Amino acid sequence: MEITSDIRNKENALVERIKAAGKLAVAFSGGVDSTYLLYKAHQVLGDDCLAVTVRSQVLAEEDFNRTVEFCKEIGAKQEIIDFDVFSVDKFAENPPDRCYYCKSYDFEGIKRVASEHGITAVADGSNVDDTGDYRPGMRAMKELGIISLLKESGLTKKDIRALSKEAGLATWDMPAAACLASRFVYGERITAEGLKRVELSEKFIRDLGFSGIRVRVHGDLARIEASPDDIALLSYSRTRKEITDELKKLGFRYVTLDMQGYRMGSMNEALEIKKADQ
Repeated sequence: MEITSDIRNKENALVERIKAAGKLAVAFSGGVDSTYLLYKAHQVLGDDCLAVTVRSQVLAEEDFNRTVEFCKEIGAKQEIIDFDVFSVDKFAENPPDRCYYCKSYDFEGIKRVASEHGITAVADGSNVDDTGDYRPGMRAMKELGIISLLKESGLTKKDIRALSKEAGLATWDMPAAACLASRFVYGERITAEGLKRVELSEKFIRDLGFSGIRVRVHGDLARIEASPDDIALLSYSRTRKEITDELKKLGFRYVTLDMQGYRMGSMNEALEIKKADQ
């Protein structure tokens, strides 16, 4: 992945924005974007950079452990907020704007912890590509004054992967991640058991050698999204049986493979259909 002069200019713009913050708290989930942002912020600010990770039922255990390991690896300070997402009004009801309520609570907590460290600037890992999907959580961050330094610097996901690879970050080619609640069709009640079922289902399929997996929940039906290149491999009879048997053990009655493959925000497709019908 070539680092073009355009990408380098964006990187330089990011560095200047980080310097201007003086002290910075990074909302750190362990994904591609927040990992690169934390890496760069720590490189520029040292101990004036703080990673804040919200540990809750919507963050897979593997993802949480990755945040702890990375902070130790680069020597970044980390604060962990334990948070029960079911204490958030409307979270379990899972309305289309569920993310707004969740992000409001998340970032209020992050701002509070940052303030305890004398930090007023809080940044998330949003990039330019995140502006094209339905993301009600962005409204919450805007209301709370959260800054998106990657996006403000013009960096795309592809740019961030290239810079992460150059920096030697293991996350450079990691599949895009999203909170486990995003696997549930809007309006379907979210439970702690359901979140754990999704987490274990996706881990089982990943452990078979597949990456970028999503197990979308429609009642007692699991709809598996995977890279289009993996659809044929997932369709092999032995693999099909292994996955079906395991997901049924975990509590699903039906297991299906989405022939369109993985695409970001597929649960928002129903919203677009409704809009088109109006």
